Amino acid sequence: MSTAKESIGFIGVGLMGQGMARNLVDKGFPLTVMGHRNRKPVEELVAAGAKEAKTPKELAANATIIFLCVTGSAQVEAVVNGPDGIVAGAKPGTVIVDCSTSDPGSTIRIAAELEAKGLHLADAPLGGTPAQAALGQLSAMIGAAPEIFARIRPACEAWAQKVVHLGPVGDGHKMKLLNNFLSMGYAAIYAEALTLAQKIGITPQTFDSVLRGSRMDCGFYQTFMQYVLERDRDAHKFTLVNALKDVRYLESVANAAGVPNPVGNAVKNVFASAVAAGKGDDYVPMLSDWVASQNGVSLAKKG
Repeated sequence: MSTAKESIGFIGVGLMGQGMARNLVDKGFPLTVMGHRNRKPVEELVAAGAKEAKTPKELAANATIIFLCVTGSAQVEAVVNGPDGIVAGAKPGTVIVDCSTSDPGSTIRIAAELEAKGLHLADAPLGGTPAQAALGQLSAMIGAAPEIFARIRPACEAWAQKVVHLGPVGDGHKMKLLNNFLSMGYAAIYAEALTLAQKIGITPQTFDSVLRGSRMDCGFYQTFMQYVLERDRDAHKFTLVNALKDVRYLESVANAAGVPNPVGNAVKNVFASAVAAGKGDDYVPMLSDWVASQNGVSLAKKG
């Protein structure tokens, strides 16, 4: 089998995508990227050796594996099937790898449509932060046919330190929504617990002195508390509006499966209230400030 690297296309070089794309180009993959509103990441990638395409169609003509790192299913659909979309320019056998957090129902449907046209879809949603993306230390949970997984694995390993093949197309997005239900659930619980603590005279600093290093400590807790304690806005750069999208996708999966999800609904409503109040562009740990403000307290250290 040839050891030549496949040509890669990358659409969505934002918070996560820029680091992923940079790892691909640094590790010798021929790379074509497509810009969005923010030009800076595109210019940096082109300076590092990537080519730029103006449309998904043009990008598809230059790639055999195309990574998408966009907001969700609506954007994936537009990029794949739009007038100048990937389908219009892709050669037979091209694999589209959706790294977005998408609705699994949509993923499975698009995959079937693409197979009928001689194209393939894999879902490879991400675990980790933009800082880990830059370091090539993300995790990828992949849904794909075995032979497609074998093809995309080397490219995924350029930006991920943990690559897990879960099963057929759609399984990656199913698992990602479960994962995000847990993490966003933690965010909602931490925010409520910290607010109640402050209200009854336990500061975030005291709260943390007990939790840190205990069985309740974890990586998500640490980045969340990095914001709460140090006011580091960039501790976890994932917006509340995107978090809300994910817990809404989870709700639709639960509805389709006939499973009541009362805890998921409670989590969704915490995020929905913050987004409805205009906080959608805040990052997840800042949910704590919103919940605190609703209860007449502040978690910021005084003085």
